[in-house]
Formats: sequence, C-alpha cells, structure tokens
Amino acid sequence: MFEHFETDAIRIQTKRTGEKEHSTPLFLTSSFVFDDAEHARALFAEEVTGNQYTRFSNPNTTELIDKLCSLEHTEDGIATASGMSAVFTSVFGLVKSGDHIVSARAIFGSTHQIFANILPRFGVTTTYVDINKQELWESAFQENTKIVYIETPSNPGLDIVDLAWVSALCKKKNAILIVDNCFCSPYIQKPADFGADIVIHSATKYLDGQGRVIAGIILGKKEYIQPIRYMARNTGPSLSPMNAWIISKSLETLAVRMDRHSENAIKLAEFLEGSPEVELVRYPFLPNDPGYAIAKKQMKSGGGIVSFVIKGGVDRARKFLDALKWFSLTANLGDTRTTVTHPTSTTHSKLTEAERVAVGILPGLIRVSVGLEHIDDIIAEVKQALLNSK
Repeated sequence: MFEHFETDAIRIQTKRTGEKEHSTPLFLTSSFVFDDAEHARALFAEEVTGNQYTRFSNPNTTELIDKLCSLEHTEDGIATASGMSAVFTSVFGLVKSGDHIVSARAIFGSTHQIFANILPRFGVTTTYVDINKQELWESAFQENTKIVYIETPSNPGLDIVDLAWVSALCKKKNAILIVDNCFCSPYIQKPADFGADIVIHSATKYLDGQGRVIAGIILGKKEYIQPIRYMARNTGPSLSPMNAWIISKSLETLAVRMDRHSENAIKLAEFLEGSPEVELVRYPFLPNDPGYAIAKKQMKSGGGIVSFVIKGGVDRARKFLDALKWFSLTANLGDTRTTVTHPTSTTHSKLTEAERVAVGILPGLIRVSVGLEHIDDIIAEVKQALLNSK
C-alpha cells in the first residue's frame, strides 16, 4: 500500500467504524449477523465477502493478514492458533495419501515429529536432505513429491538455505515450496521475493515480540492458500481476535525492534568468537559463518539469534545456564528480553543424538535469542557465566 515497510506496518488497519476510533477496536464476538436471509445464503455460498463466524474470519484477523501480506509480498493468508498449527495446516492442507515431502534435515523438533511420526499415519512420507549438500537435493525428489519444506535460518543451528536456488529446483520439479521465516520476520527476509509459494511464521516469536501470545501465520499464493483455508475452516485452528489484535499492534514496532535485535546479536557473536571458552559460533552475518554469502544476498541483517558451542559439552552447557543471573531460561525466542536455551535437552530432545549431530546440534550448543537490553549488559552477563561455569 505504501512505499515503505514501516508505514505499512503502522497504517494498514481495519476500516474505521462510526465511533471514529484511532486504534483498531477489538471485535470480541463469536458470530456476525446477516442483513437478511439472502445475505446469509450468499455469504455461505461465497458469492459475497463478509464475516460469518470468527472461526472463519474476524476483522482483527483480517487486518493482521492484510498487513502481513503487504509486508511479505504475498497474495493471501490465514492466521492460526499457534506456530505449529501453521506448520501442520499448511502441509496437511496441500497433501493427500501417497504424497511425498522433501524437507531440509535442519528443522524445528516438533516439525520433525509431524514429518516423521504423524504424516506417515496418513500415507505421506518425507525424505530429509542436508542443507549444505545441494548435489543431493535433486535425487531426493520422487514422482509423487508434492512439497519442499525448509527453515532459513534453521532452528537452532542457523544454517542458511539459498532461497533462489531451491525455488528454481521446486519449479523444475513442480513442487510447492514452503519456507518457515520465523527467525527473520518479513522485515529481514521476504521468501516470496525469491520464489517461495508459502511462507509461515510462529507469530509467537518476533511478530509479537514480547512473549505474550501464541499464534501462527500462513501466507502465500491464492491457489495454495485456498485449500489450506478449507482445511483450517473445517478443523478449527483459528486465532482469537484478541491475539490477532495484539500481534497487529506489535507489527507497528517490528522494524525498530529487529534493527536493535540484529545490532545486539552481531556484537554478542563477535564477542563469543573471541572467547577461548567457545568452540564455535553461528551467526549469519559473521564473515566466517558458512552461510554468510547467501545470508548477505537474501537477508537485510543477521537477525536476533546467536548459537554457540561451549567447551565442555552438556555438563558445561548446564553449568553455564545455571550461572546466568538475569537472562531468561525459556524455550521461547524473539522476546524483548534475552532468552537462552539448551536445544539438546529441551526443544530438540526428542531427536536421537545422531539426528541432532546431523543438523549441527552438538551437546554443548546454546541458543541465545538476543534481546533489546543494552549490549554492554548482555555481554557482561555472558562473560560472567562463561567464567563461573568453568
């Protein structure tokens, strides 16, 4: 609508009511009334647009999706009750029994559970491919491959996928490309600009940005959103109007928050690179990072996540976490407050050790979601925890 991201994020909103409110009101209603019997019939026949029932649509969720479609450069979308419901609904709305998925091996633990243990119950199989071995991707496709699924950057190893390359491969193979853009947000990366068909988010993370609500977002081409919307409408993973309103308001500060997250994260990553207590640091905008060249091509900045491997394995990692004085130990990320987790024992604990190692989740790996506190305080906290965990 506007020329610049920040203006769209602030100014796209629900049409003002007769009350002349400045901020979008909350539409806390389960259903909507019809003008007459013919209007009701036409709405349910999808001959006219409008609200029928909040499980289907609501002015607050519509505003959120309209705003995010503009920010992500996509045609259509739906909001869901959580990030994982966005993952499942986007995939399950597009596949049928007998279909096949090609997925990057480096994906979130719960997404792996869907592909490995839930979808096979319905006759849908998955082949995993290493992100960094492009030569193996084409051979992973089968005649029945319907979807390619990736995260970039991946959680928590921060591997980077070349979006333009994988999109071209999907078009060649007639497969639908789904990209989890949670770690970047549309401010830092727009997968649709590089050919992604569907873009999903755990809006719980940076889109909310303050650790208040659970939500998911599915955006993309109308031809793919239509069957996904049918699945969501009839299975019910709908987002509440309250949570949609909160996230839409949060988007007004997304740009300034992501700038600060990225500014703090690169400084923390540089500090960790120089620490003798650290074996490895992963951050997309570090020049020594394996994904640096691709990240610079498709990302505006490096984002707010830093992963590092502390010397001493699991025991040292736990001591490091216990030595922290004010960082929040939580599995969530994207908060204004710095949060830390040990993926091996939490978010990715359901994977086998071999599966974790294959995607770079080493025993001593620690994921830091760098917050908006002063960077000097953040570095001082990490420094003292490294010292006191020896």
